Amino acid sequence: SRKVGAGFAHLGLKQGDVVMILLQNCAEFAFSFLGASMVGAVTTTANPFYTSAEIFKQLNASKAKIVVTQAQYVHKLRDYPDGQVAKIGEGFTVITIDDPPENCMHFSVVSEANESELPEVSINSDDPVALPFSSGTTGLPKGVVLTHKSLITSVAQQVDGENPNLHLTPDDVVLCVLPLFHIYSLNSVLLCSLRAGAAVLLMQKFEIGTLLELIQRYRVSVAAVVPPLVLALAKNPMVESFDLSSIRVVLSGAAPLGKELEAALRSRVPQAVLGQGYGMTEAGPVSSMCLAFAKQPFPTKSGSCGTVVRNAELKVVDPETGCSLGRNQPGEICIRGQQIMKGYLNDPEATASTIDVDGWLH
Repeated sequence: SRKVGAGFAHLGLKQGDVVMILLQNCAEFAFSFLGASMVGAVTTTANPFYTSAEIFKQLNASKAKIVVTQAQYVHKLRDYPDGQVAKIGEGFTVITIDDPPENCMHFSVVSEANESELPEVSINSDDPVALPFSSGTTGLPKGVVLTHKSLITSVAQQVDGENPNLHLTPDDVVLCVLPLFHIYSLNSVLLCSLRAGAAVLLMQKFEIGTLLELIQRYRVSVAAVVPPLVLALAKNPMVESFDLSSIRVVLSGAAPLGKELEAALRSRVPQAVLGQGYGMTEAGPVSSMCLAFAKQPFPTKSGSCGTVVRNAELKVVDPETGCSLGRNQPGEICIRGQQIMKGYLNDPEATASTIDVDGWLH
Protein backbone atom coordinates (compact mmCIF):
# COMPACT_ATOMS: atom_id res chain seq x y z
CA SER A 1 0.00 0.00 0.00
CA ARG A 2 2.87 2.38 0.74
CA LYS A 3 4.35 1.64 -2.67
CA VAL A 4 1.01 2.29 -4.34
CA GLY A 5 0.69 5.55 -2.43
CA ALA A 6 4.13 6.60 -3.66
CA GLY A 7 3.15 5.54 -7.18
CA PHE A 8 -0.03 7.61 -7.07
CA ALA A 9 1.96 10.62 -5.90
CA HIS A 10 4.45 10.11 -8.74
CA LEU A 11 1.53 10.30 -11.17
CA GLY A 12 0.62 13.67 -9.70
CA LEU A 13 -2.07 12.69 -7.20
CA LYS A 14 -2.16 15.28 -4.44
CA GLN A 15 -3.76 15.57 -1.04
CA GLY A 16 -7.50 16.02 -1.46
CA ASP A 17 -7.55 14.53 -4.97
CA VAL A 18 -9.89 11.62 -5.68
CA VAL A 19 -9.17 8.08 -6.89
CA MET A 20 -12.03 5.99 -8.27
CA ILE A 21 -11.80 2.23 -7.69
CA LEU A 22 -13.90 0.42 -10.30
CA LEU A 23 -13.13 -3.16 -9.35
CA GLN A 24 -14.51 -6.40 -8.05
CA ASN A 25 -12.87 -7.75 -4.90
CA CYS A 26 -9.11 -8.18 -5.26
CA ALA A 27 -5.90 -7.32 -3.42
CA GLU A 28 -5.37 -4.30 -5.68
CA PHE A 29 -8.61 -2.84 -4.36
CA ALA A 30 -7.23 -2.82 -0.81
CA PHE A 31 -3.80 -1.56 -1.89
CA SER A 32 -5.39 1.29 -3.84
CA PHE A 33 -7.68 2.39 -1.01
CA LEU A 34 -4.94 2.31 1.61
CA GLY A 35 -2.32 3.78 -0.71
CA ALA A 36 -4.54 6.73 -1.59
CA SER A 37 -5.27 7.38 2.08
CA MET A 38 -1.55 7.50 2.86
CA VAL A 39 -1.05 10.50 0.58
CA GLY A 40 -4.15 12.28 1.85
CA ALA A 41 -6.24 11.42 -1.19
CA VAL A 42 -9.89 10.35 -1.20
CA THR A 43 -11.29 7.12 -2.64
CA THR A 44 -14.66 6.83 -4.32
CA THR A 45 -15.73 3.26 -5.01
CA ALA A 46 -18.03 2.32 -7.88
CA ASN A 47 -19.77 -0.86 -8.96
CA PRO A 48 -18.01 -2.13 -12.12
CA PHE A 49 -21.38 -3.40 -13.37
CA TYR A 50 -22.73 0.14 -13.54
CA THR A 51 -23.59 1.56 -16.95
CA SER A 52 -21.33 4.16 -18.55
CA ALA A 53 -23.87 6.83 -17.63
CA GLU A 54 -23.83 5.83 -13.96
CA ILE A 55 -20.03 5.68 -13.85
CA PHE A 56 -19.60 9.05 -15.54
CA LYS A 57 -22.09 10.67 -13.19
CA GLN A 58 -20.01 9.56 -10.22
CA LEU A 59 -16.73 10.29 -12.03
CA ASN A 60 -17.79 13.84 -12.83
CA ALA A 61 -19.29 14.51 -9.41
CA SER A 62 -16.19 13.28 -7.59
CA LYS A 63 -13.71 14.82 -10.08
CA ALA A 64 -11.57 11.68 -9.85
CA LYS A 65 -8.04 12.08 -11.21
CA ILE A 66 -7.20 8.35 -11.37
CA VAL A 67 -9.42 5.34 -12.09
CA VAL A 68 -8.20 1.87 -11.05
CA THR A 69 -10.09 -0.84 -12.91
CA GLN A 70 -9.86 -3.92 -15.14
CA ALA A 71 -9.44 -3.94 -18.90
CA GLN A 72 -12.93 -5.36 -19.45
CA TYR A 73 -14.50 -2.22 -17.94
CA VAL A 74 -12.40 0.37 -19.79
CA HIS A 75 -14.94 0.62 -22.62
CA LYS A 76 -17.37 2.10 -20.09
CA LEU A 77 -14.89 4.92 -19.53
CA ARG A 78 -14.73 5.71 -23.27
CA ASP A 79 -18.46 6.12 -23.89
CA TYR A 80 -20.00 9.35 -22.67
CA PRO A 81 -23.74 9.07 -22.01
CA ASP A 82 -24.46 11.59 -24.80
CA GLY A 83 -22.70 9.44 -27.39
CA GLN A 84 -19.38 11.26 -27.38
CA VAL A 85 -16.15 9.31 -27.01
CA ALA A 86 -14.04 10.09 -23.97
CA LYS A 87 -10.30 10.27 -24.48
CA ILE A 88 -8.56 8.26 -21.80
CA GLY A 89 -5.79 10.35 -20.30
CA GLU A 90 -7.60 13.66 -20.73
CA GLY A 91 -9.01 14.60 -17.34
CA PHE A 92 -8.29 11.30 -15.64
CA THR A 93 -5.69 8.53 -15.79
CA VAL A 94 -6.79 4.90 -16.10
CA ILE A 95 -4.82 2.11 -14.43
CA THR A 96 -5.76 -1.53 -15.04
CA ILE A 97 -4.78 -4.47 -12.88
CA ASP A 98 -4.49 -6.67 -15.98
CA ASP A 99 -3.20 -6.08 -19.54
CA PRO A 100 -3.82 -2.37 -20.16
CA PRO A 101 -5.71 -1.26 -23.28
CA GLU A 102 -4.50 1.68 -25.33
CA ASN A 103 -3.71 4.84 -23.31
CA CYS A 104 -4.01 3.00 -20.00
CA MET A 105 -1.30 2.05 -17.49
CA HIS A 106 -0.63 -1.25 -15.77
CA PHE A 107 -1.01 -1.40 -11.98
CA SER A 108 2.69 -2.24 -11.66
CA VAL A 109 3.42 1.42 -12.47
CA VAL A 110 2.21 2.25 -8.96
CA SER A 111 2.71 -1.05 -7.12
CA GLU A 112 6.41 -1.17 -7.98
CA ALA A 113 7.11 2.45 -7.05
CA ASN A 114 9.84 3.34 -4.56
CA GLU A 115 8.29 3.28 -1.13
CA SER A 116 10.84 5.81 0.12
CA GLU A 117 9.29 8.38 -2.21
CA LEU A 118 5.98 8.31 -0.35
CA PRO A 119 5.43 12.01 0.37
CA GLU A 120 4.98 13.26 3.90
CA VAL A 121 1.56 14.84 4.26
CA SER A 122 -0.13 16.35 7.27
CA ILE A 123 -3.54 14.69 7.55
CA ASN A 124 -6.24 16.19 9.74
CA SER A 125 -8.79 13.84 11.30
CA ASP A 126 -11.57 15.82 9.58
CA ASP A 127 -10.02 15.36 6.13
CA PRO A 128 -12.09 13.20 3.74
CA VAL A 129 -10.77 9.70 3.03
CA ALA A 130 -13.75 7.91 1.44
CA LEU A 131 -16.48 9.10 -0.89
CA PRO A 132 -19.08 6.36 -1.35
CA PHE A 133 -22.28 7.28 -3.15
CA SER A 134 -25.63 6.67 -1.48
CA SER A 135 -29.27 7.48 -2.13
CA GLY A 136 -29.84 7.86 1.60
CA THR A 137 -33.45 7.13 2.48
CA THR A 138 -34.76 8.90 -0.63
CA GLY A 139 -33.59 10.47 -3.86
CA LEU A 140 -30.71 10.07 -6.28
CA PRO A 141 -27.21 8.87 -5.28
CA LYS A 142 -25.12 11.53 -3.57
CA GLY A 143 -21.46 11.57 -2.55
CA VAL A 144 -21.09 10.79 1.16
CA VAL A 145 -18.04 12.45 2.68
CA LEU A 146 -16.47 10.11 5.26
CA THR A 147 -13.40 11.44 7.06
CA HIS A 148 -10.42 9.69 8.62
CA LYS A 149 -12.16 10.28 11.96
CA SER A 150 -15.39 8.74 10.64
CA LEU A 151 -13.82 5.44 9.58
CA ILE A 152 -11.35 5.18 12.47
CA THR A 153 -14.15 5.78 14.96
CA SER A 154 -16.43 3.24 13.29
CA VAL A 155 -13.74 0.56 13.23
CA ALA A 156 -12.86 1.25 16.87
CA GLN A 157 -16.52 1.05 17.86
CA GLN A 158 -16.63 -2.46 16.43
CA VAL A 159 -13.32 -4.15 17.24
CA ASP A 160 -11.43 -2.11 19.86
CA GLY A 161 -11.55 -2.23 23.65
CA GLU A 162 -11.31 -4.86 26.35
CA ASN A 163 -14.62 -6.38 25.30
CA PRO A 164 -15.01 -5.49 21.61
CA ASN A 165 -18.46 -5.64 20.10
CA LEU A 166 -17.08 -7.68 17.19
CA HIS A 167 -14.38 -9.91 18.62
CA LEU A 168 -11.75 -10.61 15.96
CA THR A 169 -8.28 -12.05 16.59
CA PRO A 170 -5.13 -12.67 14.53
CA ASP A 171 -6.17 -16.32 14.38
CA ASP A 172 -9.36 -15.50 12.48
CA VAL A 173 -9.90 -15.93 8.75
CA VAL A 174 -12.59 -13.47 7.65
CA LEU A 175 -14.59 -14.13 4.50
CA CYS A 176 -14.79 -11.18 2.12
CA VAL A 177 -17.27 -12.15 -0.58
CA LEU A 178 -19.41 -9.04 -0.25
CA PRO A 179 -18.28 -6.33 -2.69
CA LEU A 180 -15.71 -3.92 -1.31
CA PHE A 181 -17.28 -1.10 -3.28
CA HIS A 182 -20.05 -1.29 -0.64
CA ILE A 183 -19.20 0.41 2.66
CA TYR A 184 -20.38 -2.62 4.72
CA SER A 185 -17.66 -4.81 3.27
CA LEU A 186 -15.00 -2.10 3.12
CA ASN A 187 -15.51 -1.10 6.75
CA SER A 188 -16.74 -4.10 8.75
CA VAL A 189 -14.83 -6.73 6.78
CA LEU A 190 -11.60 -5.28 5.36
CA LEU A 191 -10.76 -2.43 7.75
CA CYS A 192 -11.95 -4.19 10.92
CA SER A 193 -9.98 -7.31 9.98
CA LEU A 194 -6.82 -5.31 9.32
CA ARG A 195 -7.23 -3.48 12.62
CA ALA A 196 -7.54 -6.81 14.48
CA GLY A 197 -4.71 -8.48 12.53
CA ALA A 198 -7.03 -11.12 11.07
CA ALA A 199 -6.55 -12.70 7.65
CA VAL A 200 -8.97 -11.67 4.90
CA LEU A 201 -10.07 -14.20 2.28
CA LEU A 202 -11.01 -12.23 -0.84
CA MET A 203 -13.55 -13.65 -3.28
CA GLN A 204 -14.06 -11.80 -6.55
CA LYS A 205 -17.68 -12.85 -6.85
CA PHE A 206 -20.19 -15.17 -5.25
CA GLU A 207 -20.46 -18.71 -6.57
CA ILE A 208 -21.80 -21.25 -4.08
CA GLY A 209 -19.48 -24.15 -4.95
CA THR A 210 -16.34 -21.99 -4.88
CA LEU A 211 -17.48 -20.31 -1.66
CA LEU A 212 -17.97 -23.62 0.14
CA GLU A 213 -14.67 -25.01 -1.11
CA LEU A 214 -12.76 -21.93 0.09
CA ILE A 215 -14.45 -21.94 3.50
CA GLN A 216 -13.40 -25.56 3.95
CA ARG A 217 -9.87 -25.13 2.57
CA TYR A 218 -8.94 -21.97 4.47
CA ARG A 219 -10.96 -22.70 7.61
CA VAL A 220 -12.96 -19.50 7.50
CA SER A 221 -14.01 -18.49 11.02
CA VAL A 222 -15.97 -15.26 10.44
CA ALA A 223 -18.46 -14.80 7.62
CA ALA A 224 -20.01 -11.42 6.83
CA VAL A 225 -23.10 -12.05 4.72
CA VAL A 226 -26.34 -10.59 3.36
CA PRO A 227 -29.74 -12.36 3.36
CA PRO A 228 -29.53 -13.67 -0.25
CA LEU A 229 -26.23 -15.35 0.61
CA VAL A 230 -27.78 -16.78 3.79
CA LEU A 231 -30.57 -18.20 1.63
CA ALA A 232 -28.02 -20.02 -0.53
CA LEU A 233 -26.17 -21.41 2.49
CA ALA A 234 -29.39 -22.45 4.19
CA LYS A 235 -31.13 -24.07 1.22
CA ASN A 236 -28.53 -25.32 -1.26
CA PRO A 237 -27.98 -29.11 -0.95
CA MET A 238 -24.28 -28.70 -1.85
CA VAL A 239 -23.64 -27.37 1.66
CA GLU A 240 -23.99 -30.87 3.13
CA SER A 241 -20.88 -32.00 1.21
CA PHE A 242 -18.52 -29.47 2.85
CA ASP A 243 -17.02 -29.01 6.30
CA LEU A 244 -18.15 -25.64 7.67
CA SER A 245 -17.26 -26.42 11.28
CA SER A 246 -14.59 -23.69 11.37
CA ILE A 247 -17.20 -20.90 11.21
CA ARG A 248 -17.74 -19.32 14.62
CA VAL A 249 -19.48 -16.06 13.64
CA VAL A 250 -22.00 -15.22 10.91
CA LEU A 251 -22.75 -11.50 10.70
CA SER A 252 -25.65 -10.47 8.49
CA GLY A 253 -26.38 -6.93 7.39
CA ALA A 254 -27.57 -4.64 4.56
CA ALA A 255 -31.16 -5.97 4.82
CA PRO A 256 -33.32 -7.65 7.49
CA LEU A 257 -32.78 -11.38 8.01
CA GLY A 258 -36.02 -13.24 8.64
CA LYS A 259 -36.33 -15.60 11.60
CA GLU A 260 -37.14 -18.62 9.43
CA LEU A 261 -34.06 -18.07 7.30
CA GLU A 262 -31.92 -17.57 10.38
CA ALA A 263 -33.22 -20.82 11.85
CA ALA A 264 -32.47 -22.66 8.59
CA LEU A 265 -28.89 -21.42 8.63
CA ARG A 266 -28.46 -22.38 12.28
CA SER A 267 -29.18 -25.99 11.30
CA ARG A 268 -26.29 -25.83 8.80
CA VAL A 269 -23.75 -24.17 11.12
CA PRO A 270 -25.00 -25.02 14.64
CA GLN A 271 -21.66 -24.14 16.24
CA ALA A 272 -21.70 -20.56 14.94
CA VAL A 273 -23.04 -17.42 16.57
CA LEU A 274 -25.55 -15.75 14.23
CA GLY A 275 -26.60 -12.15 14.45
CA GLN A 276 -27.31 -8.94 12.62
CA GLY A 277 -26.13 -5.36 12.43
CA TYR A 278 -27.82 -2.20 11.19
CA GLY A 279 -26.49 0.91 9.55
CA MET A 280 -26.37 3.17 6.52
CA THR A 281 -23.55 4.69 4.52
CA GLU A 282 -24.15 8.15 5.99
CA ALA A 283 -23.85 6.74 9.53
CA GLY A 284 -20.26 5.72 8.89
CA PRO A 285 -21.84 3.03 8.41
CA VAL A 286 -22.57 0.90 11.51
CA SER A 287 -25.24 2.11 13.93
CA SER A 288 -25.95 -1.05 15.90
CA MET A 289 -24.60 -4.58 16.18
CA CYS A 290 -25.52 -7.84 17.83
CA LEU A 291 -23.76 -8.25 21.20
CA ALA A 292 -23.49 -12.01 20.68
CA PHE A 293 -20.29 -11.24 18.70
CA ALA A 294 -18.57 -9.63 21.69
CA LYS A 295 -15.54 -11.08 23.43
CA GLN A 296 -17.80 -11.48 26.46
CA PRO A 297 -21.09 -12.07 24.63
CA PHE A 298 -24.57 -11.14 25.75
CA PRO A 299 -27.64 -13.23 24.92
CA THR A 300 -29.64 -11.81 22.03
CA LYS A 301 -33.04 -12.40 20.50
CA SER A 302 -33.50 -13.80 17.02
CA GLY A 303 -34.29 -11.00 14.59
CA SER A 304 -32.59 -8.31 16.66
CA CYS A 305 -30.00 -6.05 15.05
CA GLY A 306 -28.36 -5.38 18.37
CA THR A 307 -27.68 -2.27 20.41
CA VAL A 308 -26.12 1.06 19.48
CA VAL A 309 -22.37 0.99 18.88
CA ARG A 310 -20.11 2.36 21.59
CA ASN A 311 -19.42 6.05 22.06
CA ALA A 312 -22.44 6.95 19.97
CA GLU A 313 -26.00 8.01 20.78
CA LEU A 314 -29.14 6.64 19.18
CA LYS A 315 -32.75 7.67 19.62
CA VAL A 316 -36.09 6.96 17.99
CA VAL A 317 -38.23 10.03 17.37
CA ASP A 318 -41.65 10.94 16.08
CA PRO A 319 -40.88 12.20 12.55
CA GLU A 320 -43.66 14.78 12.84
CA THR A 321 -42.76 16.30 16.21
CA GLY A 322 -39.12 15.30 16.65
CA CYS A 323 -39.87 14.10 20.18
CA SER A 324 -38.17 10.96 21.50
CA LEU A 325 -40.40 7.91 21.73
CA GLY A 326 -40.67 5.16 24.34
CA ARG A 327 -40.10 1.44 24.00
CA ASN A 328 -41.72 -0.49 21.17
CA GLN A 329 -42.98 2.64 19.42
CA PRO A 330 -42.15 2.91 15.72
CA GLY A 331 -40.42 6.09 14.59
CA GLU A 332 -37.38 7.55 12.90
CA ILE A 333 -33.92 6.40 13.96
CA CYS A 334 -31.41 9.17 14.65
CA ILE A 335 -27.76 8.61 15.50
CA ARG A 336 -25.04 10.97 16.72
CA GLY A 337 -21.30 10.36 17.07
CA GLN A 338 -17.85 10.89 15.62
CA GLN A 339 -18.43 8.17 13.02
CA ILE A 340 -21.19 9.85 11.00
CA MET A 341 -20.53 11.51 7.65
CA LYS A 342 -19.20 15.05 7.36
CA GLY A 343 -21.98 15.72 4.86
CA TYR A 344 -23.03 15.18 1.27
CA LEU A 345 -20.56 16.25 -1.41
CA ASN A 346 -21.31 19.80 -2.59
CA ASP A 347 -24.88 19.55 -1.35
CA PRO A 348 -25.39 21.67 1.78
CA GLU A 349 -29.17 21.54 1.44
CA ALA A 350 -29.28 17.72 1.51
CA THR A 351 -26.75 17.73 4.35
CA ALA A 352 -28.83 20.15 6.42
CA SER A 353 -31.96 18.04 5.90
CA THR A 354 -30.13 14.90 7.07
CA ILE A 355 -27.95 16.19 9.95
CA ASP A 356 -29.75 18.60 12.27
CA VAL A 357 -28.22 21.51 14.19
CA ASP A 358 -27.62 19.28 17.22
CA GLY A 359 -25.56 16.79 15.19
CA TRP A 360 -28.20 14.06 14.90
CA LEU A 361 -28.18 12.15 11.62
CA HIS A 362 -31.76 11.31 10.61
